Amino acid sequence: MSEQMQRFASFAVRGDELVIGDTALSQLAARVGRTPFYAYDRALLAERVRQLRAALPQAISLHYAVKANPMPALVAHVARLVDGLDVASAGELRVALDAGMAPREISFAGPGKRAAELEAAVAAGILVNVESMRELQLLDDISNRLGVPARVAVRVNPDFELKSSGMKMGGGPKQFGIDAELVPEALADIRRRRLAFEGFHIFSGSQNLRAAAICEAQTKAFELALQLATFAPAPPRVINLGGGFGIPYFPGEVPLDLAPIGRNLAQLVQRAERETDGAQLVVELGRYIVGEAGVFVTRVIDRKVSRGEVFLVVDGGLHHHLAASGNFGQVIRKNYPVCNGTRVFGEPREVVSVVGPLCTPLDLLGDRVEIGAADQDALIVVMQSGAYGLTASPTRFLSHPEPIEVLV
Repeated sequence: MSEQMQRFASFAVRGDELVIGDTALSQLAARVGRTPFYAYDRALLAERVRQLRAALPQAISLHYAVKANPMPALVAHVARLVDGLDVASAGELRVALDAGMAPREISFAGPGKRAAELEAAVAAGILVNVESMRELQLLDDISNRLGVPARVAVRVNPDFELKSSGMKMGGGPKQFGIDAELVPEALADIRRRRLAFEGFHIFSGSQNLRAAAICEAQTKAFELALQLATFAPAPPRVINLGGGFGIPYFPGEVPLDLAPIGRNLAQLVQRAERETDGAQLVVELGRYIVGEAGVFVTRVIDRKVSRGEVFLVVDGGLHHHLAASGNFGQVIRKNYPVCNGTRVFGEPREVVSVVGPLCTPLDLLGDRVEIGAADQDALIVVMQSGAYGLTASPTRFLSHPEPIEVLV
């Protein structure tokens, strides 16, 4: 087995075969009935939340960002493990409510909320992270019509970013949130309207493996919230510090060290006790909770040799797993960890390119990766596939069937 697989393999291997939820891959494939499919491991999800609980202060409220993976069964499972859910659409809100999470522990963020989505949010009694003055006007109208004051927090576009993050969500001009220097105006507007102010949401970046950068961003977010609270119509009840916790995908990447983050958050909890009127600190995580608990499984349709290079043509491609193809934010394409699911360690080894069935050279899931030799019908597995997989992919491209998702 390659060094990369040794580092990234979250799943057990029995008799050289990958095991998901205590079920051998070949047996699971037979149970699912066709490929490609995504499979998520319940035990790994629970273990990741347990690790977070052990590392972070008990006073921190742990939320799951549904956008990372909105599969209803998975959300229902995770909802029992965390303290709250964060959604980014009315569709995700329905999933969150169906999962049984208390409406008071659900929040809604996103820069382009439609009027109907805001009305659904107010009617459900969830917290809306306001991202524009337009939303304040709409929420005021809805509150007056329904006779219920909308619960609102201000999403702030801070004047700093999460350094070394895969995607920067704050700092500079952004479509997300209200610029920090304009937040006092928004808070004054909230004071004038029929709205129930509850706090701040400050999210500066995602997919970060540097604990020091995350600690710095969390401290800056907390201090910015304290500054803005002086303009608020009421003391903040919640300060959402965002997330940004990354997972390793590529060779050379080291897993995030939670210990310094836990220590920094413990200091912020103490400061919150001294410097706020009981504000709850929230950490909002998506990829970190689900990313390493999922795999994408696809079957070899054809084995081709072209000018000395082996190509495994599989029945799943970028239309099913855009991120693994390198077309979901990667500047320089790198391989996700890939293996032959029934010959994980096995010999002989071979170097192959795993390609999908689409008529484009972009349909590449593994570029010259070393795996156990694979023939037609072999099950090829892409690891680290629990987050931003199916729902982040252009599934209607070329009209192939969509993959199945299972929680095991």
